[in-house]
Amino acid sequence: MTTLDLGMRALRTAATRLTDLYDRYGFSLRGVMPKGLYARALLIIIVPMVVLQSVVAFVFMERHWNTVTQRLSSAVVQDISALIEVYTALQADQAQVGRIAREKLGLAVDFLPVSEMPPPGPKPFFLLLDQSLSEEISKQIRRPFWIDTVGRSALVEIRIRLDNTVMRVFARRNAAYASNSHIFLLWMVGTSVVLLTVAILFLRNQIRPILRLADAAESFGKGREVPNFRPRGAREVRRAAVAFIEMKTRIERAMEQRTAMLAGVSHDLRTILTRFKLELALIGDSRERRSDEERRR
Repeated sequence: MTTLDLGMRALRTAATRLTDLYDRYGFSLRGVMPKGLYARALLIIIVPMVVLQSVVAFVFMERHWNTVTQRLSSAVVQDISALIEVYTALQADQAQVGRIAREKLGLAVDFLPVSEMPPPGPKPFFLLLDQSLSEEISKQIRRPFWIDTVGRSALVEIRIRLDNTVMRVFARRNAAYASNSHIFLLWMVGTSVVLLTVAILFLRNQIRPILRLADAAESFGKGREVPNFRPRGAREVRRAAVAFIEMKTRIERAMEQRTAMLAGVSHDLRTILTRFKLELALIGDSRERRSDEERRR
């Protein structure tokens, strides 16, 4: 069996499953879905936009943001690991290590007396930075550590216990974390909101002539007048409105002709009936006269 056959079989299986799902839940979804044209058109516009934004945000957050943050955290931890090697293996002075970190690596390093690590601080809403730093420190340095990513918004504090001291490192937050990702999300969401607003306004203007045509047809069907109705909107809607006006005109003309015909027939029938009544009256009078004349004789 070739790859093409396997692909066709997979497509047929997916189509069968979709058909089964539609048969199961189709009628229930019909009861939930809106019935109006405007609401359905809004769903047609909004749902694809929301799905697209959700997929893009998920892929960006899970792949790009996570990967970039992981690499940045790994680079910062590598610099800290190099400083620890310089301090422990080469027996460098603390001031010298601090100078190298400040001038070459952009880190602020100082040394504290040996003591217990502070208790864990509050966790941020997004744990991505904490998880990345913790994983990299555990993998590269393998010493007791403590990190704080909440206390100072622009800095990340890292404490690592050495043999005779505690190294405290302050790193820039944007050096260990993809901090501009929320700007991308804000731009994406803001642009989507603006585009959706413009689309809804245009959609409302396009649907309004259809609603007016429906109201006019309903009013005419109930025998009411349709004042100030004229074709508006798109070309197809105008054609439908013109067809409705012509149909309304033909129906009204046919009704007028039928009324005139019935009025004429009624007038003609009344004329004939009047003649019949007059003839019957004259016949009755002639009979009475004849009977009177015969009696006189």
